[in-house]
Parts: sequence; structure tokens; C-alpha cells
Amino acid sequence: MDVFSTLSFSPDEVAGLLDRLDSPDRLWPTLLELVARRLPCDACAVLRLDGDRLVPLATRGLSPDTLGRRFRLDEHPRLRAIVESGEPLTRFPADSPLPDPYDGLIPDRLDRLHVHDCVGAPLRTAGGGVAWGALTLDALHPGRFDGLDGAIAGLARLAAALAEAMERRAPLAEPSRAFDERPDPAHELVGEGPAMAALLREIDAVADSDLVVLVLGETGVGKELVARRLHARSRRARGPLVHVNCAALPDALVESELFGHVRGAFSGAVADRRGKFELADGGTLFLDEVGELPLAVQAKMLRALQNGEIQRVGSDRHLTVNVRVIAATNRDLAREVAEGRFRADVYHRLSVYPLPVPPLRQRGTEALRLAGLFLDRNRARLGLRNLRLSADAERRLLSYPWPGNVRELEHAIGRGAIRARAARAAEGGVLTLNAADLGLTDGDGLVSPTTPPVVSTVEPPFAADVPLREAVEDLQRRMIREHLARHDGNWAKAARSLGVDRSNLFRLAGRLGLRAD
Repeated sequence: MDVFSTLSFSPDEVAGLLDRLDSPDRLWPTLLELVARRLPCDACAVLRLDGDRLVPLATRGLSPDTLGRRFRLDEHPRLRAIVESGEPLTRFPADSPLPDPYDGLIPDRLDRLHVHDCVGAPLRTAGGGVAWGALTLDALHPGRFDGLDGAIAGLARLAAALAEAMERRAPLAEPSRAFDERPDPAHELVGEGPAMAALLREIDAVADSDLVVLVLGETGVGKELVARRLHARSRRARGPLVHVNCAALPDALVESELFGHVRGAFSGAVADRRGKFELADGGTLFLDEVGELPLAVQAKMLRALQNGEIQRVGSDRHLTVNVRVIAATNRDLAREVAEGRFRADVYHRLSVYPLPVPPLRQRGTEALRLAGLFLDRNRARLGLRNLRLSADAERRLLSYPWPGNVRELEHAIGRGAIRARAARAAEGGVLTLNAADLGLTDGDGLVSPTTPPVVSTVEPPFAADVPLREAVEDLQRRMIREHLARHDGNWAKAARSLGVDRSNLFRLAGRLGLRAD
């Protein structure tokens, strides 16, 4: 990779990049760190082209929620120009009429928009064909990138070379699929913190088997999204994925819904009807809220789980189906078995591969990444140039316990956007949500429809003349101490809740003068 020599990289920098080719979540932040060292940019990002949208893989100098956003090319003409340009670089003048996708997403202490210098480079692999993604750089003052076209183009070539090398080294076990064949963003798992990274690895490990998977987790954590990913990554991906909400099935019809019925089986059965097991033949059957199934139906389902045999209601004939079952529940099924509300034999058939989904409060800073996804959806729905979070709203999202998990976060962002839009005008097309807009309360997380939420407006006590670096380090010390106290001094748990690797937390604590033993 001779591009290293043209950019005067040190041996340690070269080794650091090459060592991370198998870990994209480490590779791209490392590259952006090198970009920031060599170029006078206030913000930079590596984005991956996913069909008609760009997905941020790493950012530097942008708000944390940017990683959760999805930039559709038809909504962001600057990004479209970068990707579709035949030139190695696309630079936009300071007075360009094209809206900047990052306006409002570059934090600054004046909390206002700046005219800034903007340049982007398409990242092309495989001989310069279709763009793989884009590298973008922004500065808060015009003219910062004057005379730097060669350096920026060199870094873009490096990013493209790393992308190509990374894909060549992808594990052979990974299913062969294009990046833009992933599920729609409305149905994807978002988050790359330690907890979610571990979950995604486990999903991908079991997806290609035919084992029955029991997805466990609180309400709103995304159990259905786990089931979708399991199906999409399996050998049955081209077959049907049939979703059954067991809690919504009427007791009198649950057996017919699952196994079907023949004409005349009961009043109203005017024709033969296939059940969900038959409809899922050759694919996957997702039994959501499986703990709600009546005991009588559980007994009949046992045979279907054991050998794929089902029997329609009113028929003596046995049918054989080829179905992979994924079940989900927010109940403790082991306790349900002990208390006689769930059959032990069915429980053991369903829990061949238990897959717990961590609640949002255990995912560290992931609430901000997920908030970015929901902010972008509401931005498009409300026709705004951008929708962002204030500093106090970010702190509220990180401190809130999220009893309703991701679903509650989505609703908080949605109602916050409506409240903010009704309360004040968007500045330059950018609307900022504050903590009060989110309407979150402590305790059980329920918000009274008549009582306005009580939100603390107390700011951390920083002296006005304290340098920024000292203020940031003081905040880091306080957060580390707080999370350690919350987890009884357990550094591993504190690292997970902070969303960082334990080894990185040890190093940071040592630099801050905190004892990490």
C-alpha cells in the first residue's frame, strides 16, 4: 500500500491502521484521528454508501448522534455531488446555496450555525468504479483548505485502499451479500457499543444454523429486529419470515391461527385455511410474546417444534413443514414453568439457544446514536433542514434509565420534535430539542398527560475561566467515579455502561490520575 509513503506516515501509524483492518469500528476512528492531525478540519467523517443513502462509519468533531443518522442522497445534494462526481475532490464555496448536511451538527460554544469550508472525496475501490463511500471534511472558517487538495486527495486514496483491503480480509464465513442488501433502516439494529457488538456477533454466529432461538429482553429493546437479522443472515433468507404476535391471538382462534383449519371445523370455518406454520414453510416463524400462549396450544406446538409435524383444526391428517422457529418474550419463562404457567417441555424446546438483548440503560452512550436515527426520521417528516439535541437534552438522554428502552426513546424524540416545532421557530431551518421538550421523568418513566414534566436545569459547576481541556478532564473524572460507584467499583461494568473498552478506560483513568486496579 504505497500511499502510506506518499503521505509520510510513521511506522507506528501504518502499523496501527493495518492492525485494525479486521475491526472497522477501530479502523475508521483511527484514520480520522490521522486526518485531524494533518489537516485543519473541525469535523470529518467516513461514510459508507448503502443504496441511496450514506451511513456514517466514524465521525470526529460532529455531535454523537450523527453516527445514528442516515443521509439520503436525494435529500442532501452536497453528498450526492461528492459521490457522483468524477473528480477526486469536490469543494463547495462558502456561499454555496446547497444545504450542508452537517449544519447544526458541529458543536460549538456559541450554539449557532457557522459558514464553513466544506470538501468531500468519493471513496472508490476495485479500479475506481462505483463509489464505496465518501470522506468529508469541514472547517468553521472559509479558506481553511486552500492549497491542500493534494493532501486531501491522498488521504481519500488511503481510505479507499483501506476499505478495499478490509473487504478482502472479511471472514469467509460472512454471508456473501452487498452492503446495500441490508434491511431497511426502519428495521435495523443500530449501535456499536460493547454490549451491542457482542449481541451482533452472537446473532451472526447462530443465524446460519437451524437452531431454535429464544430472544429474551425487556419491552422495547428490539427483539423483533433481532429476529429480522437472524432471518436475513440465515440460509432461509429468501424464504418467508412470518411474524405472529401471540399476545394478540384470541384464545378461541389461536390454534387455528398457528396450525390452520379445514372447512366446517367450527362455526365460521367456511373454507380450508393454512396456519402460520404452513405459511412459514421453507422460511422462519417468529413467535413474538410466546409466553402468552395458552397451555393447551403449547401441548400441540410441542410436536411441531420436535419434528415439524402439524395438524389443522378439524383434520386427522398430519402435515410436515420445514420451519425455523424464533421465539421472543419479555417474561422469565423459567419462573413461568416453575409456577405452572408454561410447559417445561416446550420451554426446553424453545430455549435451545437463548439470546438476551441488553436494555438501553446498559448500552452506554448508545442512546445518543439511536437518537440520531430518530432525529433524522422526524427531520424528514417535519420538512426541516436539521433536527438536533441541545447539550442539556444529551445529558438527559444519558442519565435517564429508559424503562421503555428503544421504543420509549423513539417516542420521546417524536413528541419532543412536535413540542419544539410548536414552541419556537427553526433557526436557519435547524430546530434544537432541549431537555424539557423530551418530557422524561424519573422513577417509572411514565409521563402524566396533564402534568408538565419536571426537568432539572442545573448545569455542572464549571468556572468561567477554566480552560476547555481541564473542564473536559474534570467531567471525565466525575463520570468515571459516578459509574464506578454505581457498579460497586467494578471496572468492567463501569466500562460497559460508559460505552468504552475496559482497557481504554484503564488508560484514561491513569491519565486522569484515577487509580485503576
